Amino acid sequence: MDITLLFASMVTLASGIPLTLLLTFASLFASLVLSVPLAFMRASPSRWFSLPVLAYTYVFRGTPLLVQLFLIYYGLGQIGIIRSSVLWILLRDPFWCCLLAFSLNGAAYTTEIFRGGIQGVETGMVEAAQALGMSPLQIKRRIIFPLAFRSVLPSYANEVISLVKATSLASTVTLLEITGLSRKLVSETFAPYEIFVAAGLLYLSLTFLLTSFFHALETGLNGASRTVNRRGEVALRQVAHGQ
Repeated sequence: MDITLLFASMVTLASGIPLTLLLTFASLFASLVLSVPLAFMRASPSRWFSLPVLAYTYVFRGTPLLVQLFLIYYGLGQIGIIRSSVLWILLRDPFWCCLLAFSLNGAAYTTEIFRGGIQGVETGMVEAAQALGMSPLQIKRRIIFPLAFRSVLPSYANEVISLVKATSLASTVTLLEITGLSRKLVSETFAPYEIFVAAGLLYLSLTFLLTSFFHALETGLNGASRTVNRRGEVALRQVAHGQ
């Protein structure tokens, strides 16, 4: 292995990190916005709400992300209505096609993750909130979703890390993120081993940073939860002593 070429490649490929992170976080934001209401619909006892969401998640979780990306990038351009609409201004750009594919795919997985967390919330918590006079929307916003998010945080962290690695597929539609730059550099140097090792090290570094962030977030949330529980116990003792 040429160590000099390896480090030189890492420096060159580092210029693709901003695009990789932009794709990752933009897709995360869009998928989160989509998945929260879809998760509540998926967890609903009404089939009119749950079945359409189940069909959506089944299709996007059951087909490869690469196929979905190709269908959006190559397929939508074959539809005359889209080509003549204002959407074509965005969809003719590979970045927006990747963002759409990653967001829809990520939302399908995140919806199922949050659905499990929502259904795992104890009914006693909901009944207590109802007894306090909270509206259904307030219960979802203040009770159900915070508890669900805390319980599924490790699974959600895995989904985020998977999305970072999935952005490498953007190179197949000409975007020059880390993997795209790697393929370009290989065609110029004919040294695939060192270059792809360098790309792997960059992805590994991003994964390590994200894993550390979610670990710190999980620790902080658990600490806050214990503090709230202790305060609740103190309040109960005070009430009992007063009685």
